[in-house]
Amino acid sequence: MNVLIINGGMPRGGRTELITRFIASEYGFKYEDISAANLPFLTGEPDQWQLPEVVAFKEKVSAASGIILISPEYHGGMTGALKNTLDFLTSDQLAHKPVALLATAGGGKGGINCLNNMRTVMRGFYANVIPKQIVLDPECFNYDDGTLWEESRILVDEMVHELKMYTKMSEQLIPRVILD
Repeated sequence: MNVLIINGGMPRGGRTELITRFIASEYGFKYEDISAANLPFLTGEPDQWQLPEVVAFKEKVSAASGIILISPEYHGGMTGALKNTLDFLTSDQLAHKPVALLATAGGGKGGINCLNNMRTVMRGFYANVIPKQIVLDPECFNYDDGTLWEESRILVDEMVHELKMYTKMSEQLIPRVILD
């Protein structure tokens, strides 16, 4: 199963990077750190779609059987950098693809708007956003060893399990739908 994590967080070393690395390590998933992808600011110019960085990113997303989007909540939504990154994609890469959503927040009730924002954008690509979604607050992290506390580990494990279930179903059903 080829699951790709897209880390939409900044700055380096923050909680979003911590959870991205944790999930990648724990489950053997690949990840794309958007700050390292070197994608330009999308202007809509035709030559941008042919840039090697853009083509490589689109190929990674196309090759993935499932996606985990991770972003901190910034000003009531996902990061602008993540939205810019996603704008380089089309439904060719994401239609019917299972997608899990995870937001990091500063505490309290933050993160929900970020999840809703990511869900709305993924619907625009006809992606299959799974029901299980998570917000992780600062107290969810064990900063000493770069992991999560047990309750948060369980939440992440449940989300990954659900994503794997939807990915398996998608792999079995989508070829049949295309052939019918």
